[in-house]
Amino acid sequence: MALLSPQITNLIIILGMMQVSKKVPFDDPTVLNGVRALYIGSNILIAAIYGYVLLQINKKKDLTTLKYVEPAPMGSSEEGKLITTTVQAYDAQQIKANFRSQLMGLAMMGFMHLYMKYTNPLLIQSIIPFKGAIEANLVQIHLFGKPASGDLKRPFKQPAGFMSGLQGGPAQSDKKAVEAAERAGRGGVKDE
Repeated sequence: MALLSPQITNLIIILGMMQVSKKVPFDDPTVLNGVRALYIGSNILIAAIYGYVLLQINKKKDLTTLKYVEPAPMGSSEEGKLITTTVQAYDAQQIKANFRSQLMGLAMMGFMHLYMKYTNPLLIQSIIPFKGAIEANLVQIHLFGKPASGDLKRPFKQPAGFMSGLQGGPAQSDKKAVEAAERAGRGGVKDE
């Protein structure tokens, strides 16, 4: 599956798990509690992975300066903002954003399952977020030891998704864009 994009593999998993979930007897309390345990275990494992990666980020203390131009929001007439930070601060910010995203998914699934009584998504949401956590750039770098080059070069490219058109494009880290933002005086305060 290395040749397929993550979105395609997610779609395949979702379609497959929808077929599997039709055959799962959610009426049986034992089966339902087992699926709930799988979902909770999956989220605990994801939180443990993100926690370990955050520990590795803080342990490495990579204080290399990272400069990039953050794009302006779509529809805004202002220019992109120059961001000057360290690799450690950037990585910590990114892993915290991943963790926040996991918590939002957990809250939405909790609402759907506890309030609206949906059970089928528990099965799918036990797999897709875990797959996303394993494929995350920082997990690839800090857990699996892959070099931070190519697609794993900071600042990370935002994956194409449903809302990606509203974000105003990817962050620019090329020398020309950074120098233009420095000359224009847009941002540039180093985060500590």
